[in-house]
Amino acid sequence: MPDPYAWLQNSLLTIHRADWYRSVQTIHGRPGATVFLAGQEVINFASNDYLGLAGDERLIAAAVAATQEFGTGSTGSRLLSGHRELHHQLEKAIASLKQTEDAVVFSSGYLANMGAIAALVGKRDLIFSDQYNHSSLKNGAILSGATIIEYSHCDVTELKTQLLQQRQNYRRCLILTDSVFSMDGDLCPLPELLDLAEEFSCMLLVDEAHATGVMGKTGAGCVEHFSCTGRQLIQIGTLSKALGSLGGYVAGSHTLIDYLRNRAPSWIYTTGLSPADTAAALAAINIVIQEPQHRMQLWHNVNYLKELLQRLPSRKLLPSASPILCFQLSSASEALEVGKQLKQAGIFAPAIRPPTVPTSRIRISLMATHQTAHIEKLVSVLAGIK
Repeated sequence: MPDPYAWLQNSLLTIHRADWYRSVQTIHGRPGATVFLAGQEVINFASNDYLGLAGDERLIAAAVAATQEFGTGSTGSRLLSGHRELHHQLEKAIASLKQTEDAVVFSSGYLANMGAIAALVGKRDLIFSDQYNHSSLKNGAILSGATIIEYSHCDVTELKTQLLQQRQNYRRCLILTDSVFSMDGDLCPLPELLDLAEEFSCMLLVDEAHATGVMGKTGAGCVEHFSCTGRQLIQIGTLSKALGSLGGYVAGSHTLIDYLRNRAPSWIYTTGLSPADTAAALAAINIVIQEPQHRMQLWHNVNYLKELLQRLPSRKLLPSASPILCFQLSSASEALEVGKQLKQAGIFAPAIRPPTVPTSRIRISLMATHQTAHIEKLVSVLAGIK
């Protein structure tokens, strides 16, 4: 009989031949603007720790104190033995930051998207999804069993045409989009999407993973950035990027959150977020609110890097309105080579390749804790790579 697992090795060989193979790279020590990678100190342009809070002493102290008081794990799902007052405090803080009626915390942002989408729509319903959406949005749509139609990236005209043709054939309709697209850095056309959602009686779910703590006057995200606060929609995000911890959330109306607590499978059947992660995220939100200088420094760094890169005509940036800056390369092999040369020069900015993205690129992620010298060295090294 043939080996039923033999296909795995053949599949891996195909991945290798396409230069799509991936493996982990071990970071040593605390996260920060510089990290140690394979014994070498490198400037870190690969992190989503936009405000530099993952290594902040206050988050560490909050996590340690929570662990000492509540232990290392929540020990059960939130509806059984896993709920702590800390969870309630964090959910109140998220709702306050997002200016929504309520919020619910999940054990990861991926679980928040999977659970919310699966709870909101089913087999009689329709999902419209931006083609560049994060994997968690796409897989949440598949899990729901709804009919899925992908629309061209940020193409509101195409989406409206599809709504005119399809909306009346389904019970409920859900539009899915990232607010900041993580592998491009551009923003969704949120006001126009909200207008379409209202016109065609659709729900709109926006993933604020890379916007929370970063975009908007107070760091509330793209909803605030686009002056859409108070409009009816479903906001999802993570605690693991600018907030320097782990976990995810959904923010919205009391009715929405109450419903999700009763119907979102990835919340009901998963152990609650650990006390340490919960306390660290709560400390981070307080810093975001009370210390806007971190966000201001982040945007200073973004603007400075863009200014310097304009002097390198050979490095064309993809459109971006966020701290994520990408320059496109012709192939996966070229992206790997550029990433290798950057690392040899002390710059950690890895290659991003298909199938994660449609075209290969180097992704640069800015942090508030990057120094002027870090940014200038990045540009200098890029200028020397042929």
